[in-house]
Amino acid sequence: MNKWALAAALIAAWFVSPVNAAGDAAAGQAKAAVCSACHGGDGKAIQSTYPNLAAQHPQYLAKQLTDYRDGNRVNALMSGQAANLSDQDILDLAAYYGAMDKIEGVATEENLELGKNIYRGGITSAGVAACAACHGPAGDGNGPAAWPMLSGQNADYTADQLRYFRSAERANDPAAMMRGVSERMTDTEITAVANYIAGLHTAP
Repeated sequence: MNKWALAAALIAAWFVSPVNAAGDAAAGQAKAAVCSACHGGDGKAIQSTYPNLAAQHPQYLAKQLTDYRDGNRVNALMSGQAANLSDQDILDLAAYYGAMDKIEGVATEENLELGKNIYRGGITSAGVAACAACHGPAGDGNGPAAWPMLSGQNADYTADQLRYFRSAERANDPAAMMRGVSERMTDTEITAVANYIAGLHTAP
């Protein structure tokens, strides 16, 4: 096991989402009407700067909603939407979106090779670990550790989040892992890996 994989395994053991109880997907559907205005009735976001939620790990979704509600992740729209959610509301919404069919995105040919190299092998010269070390070769993430599935995510959204981590505007990553990675990445590298992730399910 290389050092990056070992670090990922250790952090997965230490930072499991605090919200691990099961939610009710049927109840979540009834509560998700307002969410569909941005995230679509099928969990596919209506614009590229919003995240696709379909088939995302419920543990990850529950953590993000809890963080929005509790102020650990801040967004002008989502913080307000989550402010009055109960723990059960959060679990139900997470279960609902987690049970949906996965979104299959499309990558562009531009910068695809650079994105693939970063995702699979990192940036050795900058000390950036391979994304695959934590999120898996196919971008499936790690549910128990509340690490998101990335495959098929909107490239604009992914790139935005990496830049937010880099500037510490977003800081709800366990052990500052994503901040540590993104602060060593250029805009060109961020754009490339976000593009590769969007079409990861079709990647050779």
